[in-house]
Amino acid sequence: MSRVGKMPVAVPQGVDVSISADQISVKGAQGTLVRARHPLVTIENNAGSLSFVPVNESVEANAMSGTMRALVNNMINGVSKGFEKKLNLVGVGFRAQAAGQKLNLQIGFSHPVVKEMPAGIKVECPTQTEVLIKGADRQVVGQLAAEVRAFRPPEPYKGKGIRYSDEKVTLKETKKK
Repeated sequence: MSRVGKMPVAVPQGVDVSISADQISVKGAQGTLVRARHPLVTIENNAGSLSFVPVNESVEANAMSGTMRALVNNMINGVSKGFEKKLNLVGVGFRAQAAGQKLNLQIGFSHPVVKEMPAGIKVECPTQTEVLIKGADRQVVGQLAAEVRAFRPPEPYKGKGIRYSDEKVTLKETKKK
């Protein structure tokens, strides 16, 4: 059995988990998340902890038990604490501004770039060169951060662009004559 799938998931106080025949729903302070259940995994609720058991001994069922456990654990963490990604803008004149559900970026193009945020996602700009993307769904937060970074990824010679706060950009040496 999968090492990850063997570990039970503890359900904290204030988080409500409901398991139906085809989906699992997690409700907490940050919102509600719903995910489809995989048919090869049986989910058991044992008084405050969830366990994930493969239906049979196949390799796919074993792998999916660990995957479902990780996904449900992320759902529980998301509705209780939430997830966030921090981006930094590096470059002269690069600015970000959060206006409601829109993120306005001035990143060296002739026009400002506007990114619309989906429901359940909050965007903040503590300073003009920092962007904080927060939400309950880990996958959506990470995907949005990747899409914002893709507007202007860091270039290898001066390091200008949008980067994650913990990202290390290795600069190349310029061509010598």
